[in-house]
Amino acid sequence: MRYVWATGSHQGRVRGRNEDAVYPEESGASDGAILVGVADGMGGAIAGNVASATALEAATAEAPDATVSVVERIVAGNDELLGEIERNPDLRGMGTTLTLGLFRPDGTLELGHVGDSRAYLLNSDGLELLTTDHTVVAELVAMGHLDPGDAERHPQRHLLTRAIGLGPVLVDEERVSLSDGDRVLFCSDGLTSMLSDEQITEIATGDDVEPTVWALVEAANTAGGVDNISVAIVDAHDT
Repeated sequence: MRYVWATGSHQGRVRGRNEDAVYPEESGASDGAILVGVADGMGGAIAGNVASATALEAATAEAPDATVSVVERIVAGNDELLGEIERNPDLRGMGTTLTLGLFRPDGTLELGHVGDSRAYLLNSDGLELLTTDHTVVAELVAMGHLDPGDAERHPQRHLLTRAIGLGPVLVDEERVSLSDGDRVLFCSDGLTSMLSDEQITEIATGDDVEPTVWALVEAANTAGGVDNISVAIVDAHDT
């Protein structure tokens, strides 16, 4: 399988700084294994930008073809963040989401996920959410205590129940078999809080990954840009 990817991140129109991080920071293509991820530092918390960059850097430190699972990588990111806090107590309270994809040459995507940054699969069948938000509102919806339509307007919709850097972490893991023409989208909630699934689908079906990434960022900013916006797109092609 050949992978073609692009990433982009923007502070949005309201925030004073960008607390998101993306990996890789440059576009590219490869026939080998690749790692792609998005981290969203907890807004308003201490050093959210440090948390996202530190965790994502640690999670991607080992080469993509190393014998390290995606869950082990995210745990390494968590451990690094906890170590940084122990070395510098002034950073206590910082944390981040982290959604990481390990794309293998055989077309297997291994996803690891903590928080409410998301991964989607887009193909001829439509847009499919691959991750579950770790938020109070998502748990209320899952338990049947809140209507999904009301969740989008709930005042606690961004309150996380899991994050990197707050202690031992439970990582969700998902495995997906990709086919020729599949597109995988990673994003922080700065995108999904501004655009509906229908809007994301319409824009994300663009031909080339790089202009599509920036079209999504621009659309989120046009809609208000109330949060940092990070997007990564990976296209899978038969070699």
